[in-house]
Amino acid sequence: MFGKKPKGVGGDAKIIKTTPPLSPTGVVSPIQVQEGDPLVADLEKIPANRLTSEDIGDIAEIETKSKVEFDLPKKQQELVAKDLQKKAKVLKSEIERGVPLLSICGGYQLLGDYYQPAKGPKLPGIELFPVYTEASDQRMIGNIVISSELLVQSKDKKSPNSELRTDNLLVGFENHSGKTHLKRGALPLGMVLKGFGNNGKDKTEGCIYKNAIGCYMHGSLLPKNPILADWLLKKALEVKYGKSIDLKPLDDSLESKAHTSIIERVK
Repeated sequence: MFGKKPKGVGGDAKIIKTTPPLSPTGVVSPIQVQEGDPLVADLEKIPANRLTSEDIGDIAEIETKSKVEFDLPKKQQELVAKDLQKKAKVLKSEIERGVPLLSICGGYQLLGDYYQPAKGPKLPGIELFPVYTEASDQRMIGNIVISSELLVQSKDKKSPNSELRTDNLLVGFENHSGKTHLKRGALPLGMVLKGFGNNGKDKTEGCIYKNAIGCYMHGSLLPKNPILADWLLKKALEVKYGKSIDLKPLDDSLESKAHTSIIERVK
């Protein structure tokens, strides 16, 4: 697979075959390993925060000559959490002056107070969003539809396709096991009509602080929700030029039809 023995494992581990593909979304998480790096977790085990066999069937058949520990998501989260702490001051300063931000899933979690993995210590967030997240053994996956007051305020009545836009609804695809909880006074992006949202219980999804948005809505969020893309562009331009901006209407009929088709599919 690598052309030569991969550093760090001495060539002791190899994937024989995968049945079916590693992910229903086609996403593979790579990792860079240097010679002598310790690896933590058993390759024969699927980490609790990865998709389970119940979701996608047997992920892979793996042959090992020696036991190795491997937990990609946790290691990646630790690296990102440390890096964000270095950038926290400038990020929070930019948000305070109105710069828009869209963070999804793991980014959303680490912009809150903290993320508590299933094992090990808490990963500190930068406390931008008044939320905290805890790992769970429940995989929350599927299409999601929410109602958002943000869109009631920003709906573009001038758009030639405004009649195709379903008022105050956002659609996406969620895939997470972390459960995020809003603290007192936190403003959610919206309320769940279909799907799980922040934690599968309180019907909230995401969080808004000033012009920053955090959420679990993957699935080509902006192409399926052109009104949200417009909102982000408008806010960015208003910060840059220091005045109210009216965007020139564009033909977003295809995007709006994609948006509507998701809503129809989950009814």
